[in-house]
Amino acid sequence: MNAEGTSSLQMSNPSSPILLQTLVRLSEPLKESLSKTPYTPPEANPNDSIKSQLQSLLPDPISEVDIRTKIKDFALCCAALASASNSTSQHLSWVPNSLSSRAVSAFKEFAKVYYDDSVKAKCLMKVGELELDLGGVMETEKKLVIELMPEVLPMLKGSIKESAIDASDESDGISAASARVPVAYAILAAYQFRWFVTQVDAPHIGILCPLVIPCALSALDHWSPEVKAQGMISFIYLAKNVNAAEIGGYADVVLDACCQNVASDDEIWHYMVEMSVLLVTLTQQNNPRSSWYEKLLNEMLSHLERQPRNKQRRVAWLIHIDRLFNGLGLVLLAHSRRLFPLFFKWMHVDDDETILLVLERLITVVRLTWIRNSPYIERLVDELVSLYKDAALKKAREDIRSLILQILTLIRMSKRKQFDETWIKYKDDPNLTTIHPSLIEQDPPMGYYCN
Repeated sequence: MNAEGTSSLQMSNPSSPILLQTLVRLSEPLKESLSKTPYTPPEANPNDSIKSQLQSLLPDPISEVDIRTKIKDFALCCAALASASNSTSQHLSWVPNSLSSRAVSAFKEFAKVYYDDSVKAKCLMKVGELELDLGGVMETEKKLVIELMPEVLPMLKGSIKESAIDASDESDGISAASARVPVAYAILAAYQFRWFVTQVDAPHIGILCPLVIPCALSALDHWSPEVKAQGMISFIYLAKNVNAAEIGGYADVVLDACCQNVASDDEIWHYMVEMSVLLVTLTQQNNPRSSWYEKLLNEMLSHLERQPRNKQRRVAWLIHIDRLFNGLGLVLLAHSRRLFPLFFKWMHVDDDETILLVLERLITVVRLTWIRNSPYIERLVDELVSLYKDAALKKAREDIRSLILQILTLIRMSKRKQFDETWIKYKDDPNLTTIHPSLIEQDPPMGYYCN
């Protein structure tokens, strides 16, 4: 396979008049709905109409364009309309959910007719040196998506790159890139790309990685957060449905792209964190000392340290980072100096969600590292005690106190002497009378402690 991810298809070129009739029949209701749907082009580019672009993709029965091109255009239109469902993008949010559903149904119906043709009874696709047997794909719509991807994805990649910034040209910025081609077209292509990718299940999506990854990387390299977001969602889907071997030689360039995108805008930071965590743990799973773990974690911590009060970022990070912590294991100790100051700040914010997430991540850190040779044991106990008392006024009081007790128990199990030396100052505190017996009751068997 070449750099553009081209492939050869081992199947007849469709030419049946039934297919054209079906395309036209299924397109008419979509055309009618599109024409009736209110749409206001962006003020900055009133002549760049996404609605007109979608209408142009639906087949004209008298057009001399070959049937194969009409099928691809029809699929791209359906992909755009289907991906618009619940979209917040100004370029697609005007599409009603009813039209999105109608597009999905139309694509499914066409795929069924397409594969009812006896010429296509045997369907093999060759991607590079790999032959992909589509006979095992039961849903005809998924089979058609897979068949079209080698032709469609390079086109979408090209559309995304048209309005990207040329890194080799110092004078080429966002304004210059937007002047060449409206960014709306790149956003549309990114949504279409994401839809195609997420229609393909394992194991076929893994075999198609050489097609998918170059396009996804182009989306991550784009300056538009909307384009980046669709690339990130696609990578998240890949990471959940492929194995490390299928990522193969793309691992380093993919992880470098993750590092480059740590500075993403707030609205897509949660995608960036989830994508990065999934990909680094997938590709580096047997190497906790990999430099990629260190680079990604340090990049994310640097951004969090600069914005510790940014609830959106800290919550997203705390939700997804546990998998990375587990991947690092004992190596997590090397990051204590940066982790604990953030944890101590976040334990006392006026936000129960953050507090609960911090306590859950602390359980992971203590469990994995036993906080060996750590200067933070006394400070951690003090902060937990303070939070235990403050929790009396919080809605999540019981959950917070339950997690605190779990952490204190783990600390006592791993560092009994240091814990007891710190705890002695709290033994007569009337606000902690309920916690003393709980700690004693959870003592492990004699000889279990790691001092």
